[in-house]
Amino acid sequence: MYKVTILGSGAAPGVPSIALGWGRCNAANPKNCRTRTSTYIEYNGIKLLVDTSPDLRWQLLQNHISSLDGVLYTHSHADHLHGIDDLREINRLKRTSLNFYATKSTVDVIERSFPYLLAKREKENNISMQPSLIANEVFHYKEFYINGMKIVPIRLLGHVLPSTGYIFNDGEVVYVADYRSIEEEAFKFITKPVKLVILPLTTIEGSHFHASFEEIMRDVDRLAPKMAIINHMASECDYDEIEKITPENVEPGYDGMTVEFE
Repeated sequence: MYKVTILGSGAAPGVPSIALGWGRCNAANPKNCRTRTSTYIEYNGIKLLVDTSPDLRWQLLQNHISSLDGVLYTHSHADHLHGIDDLREINRLKRTSLNFYATKSTVDVIERSFPYLLAKREKENNISMQPSLIANEVFHYKEFYINGMKIVPIRLLGHVLPSTGYIFNDGEVVYVADYRSIEEEAFKFITKPVKLVILPLTTIEGSHFHASFEEIMRDVDRLAPKMAIINHMASECDYDEIEKITPENVEPGYDGMTVEFE
């Protein structure tokens, strides 16, 4: 059984943003109020977090999440990383260190920017005083497991920083972060029918570093999932307007959106 929660559905500025306010979004629709992107994935009791939004504390409280088995990072931009300190509360409740998983470029940024967070596998930090995270370097197209859950990191192309997506259990769930396209090699690792794919749409028109609506629909068509969720939306993306242009199996995400499936 899967349980997937969109903790935050917004792009880097959030909605409303300081500079643009609500933009094209209808302020009367609560689904347009967006914190920055983090996603919770639970599978048969295995609890994973994808990215640590700067709004993570509020997201975890709102969704009653107090335990994790691992954290996956897609890339090191602030809107995906800078809530990392809030993981100390997970340490305190679990009374042990917590493993995070990322490619070398992201691990390097975390080691440089947040050295006080890092523990060694053989020696945990004093969790009553400071966070205690253990870095695990992952490699594109090399599978790894968290408590028996199979995960394959995939290379995403076109973003300003190297960006990583994840294939869970041979493609039952596919998670795509900031990108313009999915590297062709990735599709070889999707060997099961896709039940859920999550993709980012910052603006409908796209930009040099972010996929447009047409580009993410290209990948939805190829993956042919039972369901697709669009997240990472900026103030240019009104919930109702996005919903109008999506096919039946695609839904715009919103903060707190939860789907469960076998």
